[in-house]
Amino acid sequence: MATAVRRSGERFLRKSFTPAELTYCDGIPERLAGRWAAKEAVIKCFDGTGICFPRRLIEILPASTGAPRVRLLGDARGASVQVSITHQAQVAIATARLEMPDRPRLLEAPEAVALPARPTDGHKGTFGTVVVLAGSLGLTGAAYLASTASARTGAGLVRLLVADGIYPILAAKCTEVMATPVPEVGPGHIGHAARDIVLRHLEGATAAVIGPGLGRDSSTWRLVYDLVADVKVPMVIDADALNALAANRRTLKKLGKGRVLTPHPGEMGRLRQKPAAEVNKDRPATARAAAEEWGAVVVLKGAHTVVAGPDGQVSVDPHEVPALASGGTGDVLAGMIGGLLAQGCEPFAAAVTGVYVHAEAGRAVAERLGDSGLLASDLLPEIPLVMEQLRRGGL
Repeated sequence: MATAVRRSGERFLRKSFTPAELTYCDGIPERLAGRWAAKEAVIKCFDGTGICFPRRLIEILPASTGAPRVRLLGDARGASVQVSITHQAQVAIATARLEMPDRPRLLEAPEAVALPARPTDGHKGTFGTVVVLAGSLGLTGAAYLASTASARTGAGLVRLLVADGIYPILAAKCTEVMATPVPEVGPGHIGHAARDIVLRHLEGATAAVIGPGLGRDSSTWRLVYDLVADVKVPMVIDADALNALAANRRTLKKLGKGRVLTPHPGEMGRLRQKPAAEVNKDRPATARAAAEEWGAVVVLKGAHTVVAGPDGQVSVDPHEVPALASGGTGDVLAGMIGGLLAQGCEPFAAAVTGVYVHAEAGRAVAERLGDSGLLASDLLPEIPLVMEQLRRGGL
């Protein structure tokens, strides 16, 4: 170290040490060498983590106890490092130990994110009932994902209404969700004939989710038109229920209070009678205009998902998670928003919170798997973990 300083002087020192370290070391080779060795150990600790710190962004100064303390001057993703420095026979030796958090640090949450209370004396009735109307022949996965996501988000009870023909599949698949058969109009399709039965189930609910994998039978769509206009409980309208509304846009003017629509750009284009490319030109403006016209909360999905309220509120989510570009992840989001509505969240807050938690769950999976290969079902066990992180962070 003494030779390096003699040869390269100030240039070498400024490149390798922080101003505070240079002040502390005061040109003493032993102190400089100890920091150099410790920085080398810290750098090696991060091998394979995807995190890289050059020496000038690693600061090692004595704590009040005299022991060396590491400061990482940059985004360490929650990592912390402890070092030990020893000197013997004009040689500096250092060891370092890295501690990484089990989960990635959360991105800053939008202002409207709000988790429902979990009172210690609560019971399943405290946390609401979600009724999910979903699934059809060949699309049973959507029903499973949406209903299970409602349960994972904290809803006390979740009832899944499915056509008689696919009931055995969902009854075997859903153990915590109450799969319930209703009459079908065709193989695996719920139709308008089931209207009264569906309405009876919804009377005892605190939130509803309709549309995931519901199919495009004309009788199914007649049922959708009646439900979105007549049901009083807060409702998430997703997927094929949105396609039904796009085919009969007059129904958009009859949406009841507390509706949350969750279109991707293609669905929004059909609802607004515009190409998806035009929808994406100004996503906040598109979502705001739709929300104000329909009197509903609108969730325009995609990177930086936009949530707009009928009162002009707009929230843009901070996430870009390409791993979420996988079939079924939208069904999970719909179920999550429904679960939050059931627990008493206002529609706008439920939508913003659902979008944020959904994206953070995707980030957590992507940390392990990378940006491809995520399955929608991978999100389900991550949902309560992200919510607990948020609660511990003060929300």
